[in-house]
Amino acid sequence: MRYLDYNTGISYVLKAFLGDAMTTITFRQQLDAWYKATRPRVFTATYVPLALAGVIALQQGVFDLVPFLLALLGALFLQTAANLVNEYADYRRGADTYKVAGQGMTIKNKILSPRSVFIGAVATLLAGALIGLLLLANSGPLLLWIGLVGVIGAVVYTAGPFPLSYNGLGEFAAGVMFGPLMVLGAYYVMARAYDPLPVIASLPVAFMVAAILHANNIRDIDADRAINKRTLVVMMGLQFARAEYAFLVFGTYVLAVLLVILGVYPWLTLLALLTLPEANRLVRIVYEQEDVTLLHQAQGRTARLHGRFGLLLVAGWLLALLLQALV
Repeated sequence: MRYLDYNTGISYVLKAFLGDAMTTITFRQQLDAWYKATRPRVFTATYVPLALAGVIALQQGVFDLVPFLLALLGALFLQTAANLVNEYADYRRGADTYKVAGQGMTIKNKILSPRSVFIGAVATLLAGALIGLLLLANSGPLLLWIGLVGVIGAVVYTAGPFPLSYNGLGEFAAGVMFGPLMVLGAYYVMARAYDPLPVIASLPVAFMVAAILHANNIRDIDADRAINKRTLVVMMGLQFARAEYAFLVFGTYVLAVLLVILGVYPWLTLLALLTLPEANRLVRIVYEQEDVTLLHQAQGRTARLHGRFGLLLVAGWLLALLLQALV
């Protein structure tokens, strides 16, 4: 393997940070590799619950811009940390060995070194934790427990003696952390009080986040089985996994309609149903296809579906608040 030989000051700094890593690549390729390692296409898992928390806070008259932005930044740092830990831990455990498609894989492809990804994971985890401590000083004790679960969850999802994603708990963990916990946490830093509404309102979001992870595991079933990564898909089989994907995706819409009927969501949030045709297309792909490349595209489209569903949900809620203010 050839190592990087930089001739500029900034390149020497990068080399010191990256360690003894890598094939000869350009600075731009390095930036692109870091972009891929952070897996930004699944950042909707943070944007949607934060937006939902924001619109609930608006409805309750407790929206506060600075804590909201800090919560968004802290959550993005923690999600980035979780993604980098995933990148590092999967490489160390050999989970990337048999993968032919997937997010990241920058260590496997010898673009970033394990050491640099590990440092990046620690740095972003600390940044998220520090923002959490700052918010804690201006809120209440509930945020401490939410923050601890978030920080620990970012690590143990793929690392530690009992990694959740290696023991059939990945979808559940992602749904809880990027659903009820994140919506409640973001709401709490503004309201400084507990309210069950953010938890209940987050359930459709939790289902769709879990669907993103589940689509990822369906794509990787053969690679995960080869290294004994015990995801739900590996343990229960492909037919069960397909049915679970349909349950999570369609369950998102069933829950949304139910919450409208119960008066939790305003009726204009039904705008989110405009994404149902894409949801149906994705379920058909997961049921009919076994090609890894096509399933990788379905996983990315599930993340986009999550973002569009959340955008229309929040937009509908905002329109309802606007109409209420005008009446």
